[in-house]
Amino acid sequence: MAPRPFRFSVGLGGADSRAEWRKKAQQAEDLGYDVITVPDHLGMISPFPALITMAEATNRVHVGTMVLDGAFYRSAWLARDVASVAQLTDGRFELGLGAGPDFAKPEFEALGLPFPSARQRIEHLRDLIVDTKALVAGDHQPPVHHDIPLLVAGGGDRLLRVAAEHADTISLAGIPVGADIDSDEIGDAALGRRAQFVRDAAGPRFADIELGLTVQAVAVEGHGEVDLTLPRMFQPDFSDAQLRHLPGFLHGSARGIADTLRRYRDEYSITHYSVNEEQMTDLAKVIEDLR
Repeated sequence: MAPRPFRFSVGLGGADSRAEWRKKAQQAEDLGYDVITVPDHLGMISPFPALITMAEATNRVHVGTMVLDGAFYRSAWLARDVASVAQLTDGRFELGLGAGPDFAKPEFEALGLPFPSARQRIEHLRDLIVDTKALVAGDHQPPVHHDIPLLVAGGGDRLLRVAAEHADTISLAGIPVGADIDSDEIGDAALGRRAQFVRDAAGPRFADIELGLTVQAVAVEGHGEVDLTLPRMFQPDFSDAQLRHLPGFLHGSARGIADTLRRYRDEYSITHYSVNEEQMTDLAKVIEDLR
């Protein structure tokens, strides 16, 4: 059986105008990306209008959320918005959901909402997925005439079990590693353990799951300094040297990184990679090599 094709997703954080959103989307499509996503945080643009704008400016690329904070939503409300965006993007919408990270607590306070425990957020996410899928699959208005791919992102055991049961794509993020990390081999081993956990949790369903990795940084040789903001968010106490060994920190030549991704596909079945826009042009060099 032929290997699952690679897919690449880029998250756009913001723009100052409709024209700039359109320009960024067109650039991502031209660079070979398959999906353009936006996050879901207060103080940033509302995801769904931005996705519709970018879909109108492009021809091939899909648009999606990376990721909606599931704890903010109820199924009837989410089903309405998901169905609307799916219709208005001609079926190019991919729904990304998460349970809500710990650092989102100030957003709950700003909304006047209690901040649930991690367990409560994950249980709510599971119910939200089940109920929303049932709603859009039924006699829903607006109608949904095709499957809407579901991505779930995260790294903890409970969340990955939910994802293994319900998601089409699982993007591994925040993979736990020890403070003794001092080599790429240690980071790779941690990635392999998480991939195997998903495989075990999914059972026979694993063959239908697209497994992915949230890329925290890309350092292509000869292309300037790397932005460590995202890896440091996950591991604030690690040194710069330790951060380079984290799963999801891609470094080396474009050809070398491409070879790494081929190995991740062959060994761990990982074929979906998501980056933020600061790494968009660097990863594009890798995409060109792979294709």
